[in-house]
Amino acid sequence: MSGDAPVAAPATWARAPERSNMLTLRLMCWIAMRCGRRVARAVLHLIALYFLLFAPTARRHSQRYLGRALGRPARWSDAYRHVHSFAATILDRVYLLRGRLDLFDLRLQGAGAIDQAMAEGGGAFLLGAHLGSFEVLRTAGSAQGGLRVAMVMYPDNARKINAALNAVAPDAKPEIIALGRMDSMLAVRDWLDGGGLAGMLGDRVLHDASQQGKELRVSFLGREAVFSDGPFRLAALLRRRVIFMAGLYLGGNRYEVRFEPLADFTQRCDSAERERRIRSAVCSYVARLESLCREHPYNWFNFHDFWHED
Repeated sequence: MSGDAPVAAPATWARAPERSNMLTLRLMCWIAMRCGRRVARAVLHLIALYFLLFAPTARRHSQRYLGRALGRPARWSDAYRHVHSFAATILDRVYLLRGRLDLFDLRLQGAGAIDQAMAEGGGAFLLGAHLGSFEVLRTAGSAQGGLRVAMVMYPDNARKINAALNAVAPDAKPEIIALGRMDSMLAVRDWLDGGGLAGMLGDRVLHDASQQGKELRVSFLGREAVFSDGPFRLAALLRRRVIFMAGLYLGGNRYEVRFEPLADFTQRCDSAERERRIRSAVCSYVARLESLCREHPYNWFNFHDFWHED
């Protein structure tokens, strides 16, 4: 880590419009429910090809990332597999929201970390990334002892996808605590006090004043990148545990859900020690993310200029 980065303008990814079409999303949901998963997955090939042909900027960012994760120049086929994996996880949300776990081969690792946090009371933060599927994490948690999981996020960035999926499964609407509002922190605190788990994604700089976060430069996949310590700062303020989470897509109908203890802010400490723990937690988070990107390179769905190369 080379220290604090200057505060930038609001993140362009947070203001960018979705690259999605409501008619296409609704059509895919209809095909998924009427024709089954096998037919719907066949249609995904056309969607992935369309995206590669008509989203050159996202394709460029995908190939840059894949080159670092794979350790070699990314080919067109690599970019196609990357986009197809992303589309597959979106499709599977239709079935997961409707509770169709019977369609999937789901493996779970590290559930003991969740059990320990729940036994202590006060909930915990689940910190992940745009890696694999959060929906499979939420669904697996609900199936494993009825855990209550809310996503702490900017809801507007996926409003089209969420609207289409809500139409398919209106009774299974995911819990969302919206960022960027005056009462965001209080809402998170109340959710945790009620024994819930608060999921956050730490691989994008949010520039959200409610998190009171700093930007830190950390080596990631061989090049310095900017990460926010906001999620850890919020966990330290509320004195909660932080558990790393990942819902990895392994191809076909296979998913692997992983939980791993990441940081413990439940004990009181002075301000200097708190800052040290926060910085250490950021480095540990980035190291885990980098390891998974190399292990499962087609699972990281950040199709934007992550290293600020443009």
